[in-house]
Amino acid sequence: MKIKRKKKKKNLDEVYALGQHIRMSAHKARRVIDQIRERSYEETLMILELMPYRACYPILKLVYSAAANASHNMGFKEANLVISKAQVNEGTAAKRLKPRARGRSYLIKRPTCHITIVLKDTSLKPGLRNINKKRTQI
Repeated sequence: MKIKRKKKKKNLDEVYALGQHIRMSAHKARRVIDQIRERSYEETLMILELMPYRACYPILKLVYSAAANASHNMGFKEANLVISKAQVNEGTAAKRLKPRARGRSYLIKRPTCHITIVLKDTSLKPGLRNINKKRTQI
């Protein structure tokens, strides 16, 4: 018996950036991510630059990276970008030993997280974008 799997359609109006093994608790990163979800690119930059949390800097770098991917790879304008999806997943915990009294040791877990930022272009309606803008005439 064969099982047919549905192929995922590529969204031509979405671009993403993925940061893996960021040395931070996923809980603390989610606190910042919840503030920027479904906001425009420019508004997100203002929010992240003014928030006092340590998690803002790696998230800001990811948002910049996703916008650079959008403008360079897909030709989107930064003014039309919106954060359509932002998620934080827990990564592996780095385990370290801390020396204690009488030759014993404590296990210290340093959490990591994976952050995904997806930007969507609002100026285009799905399915109407022509990737090959220039056609060569021979």
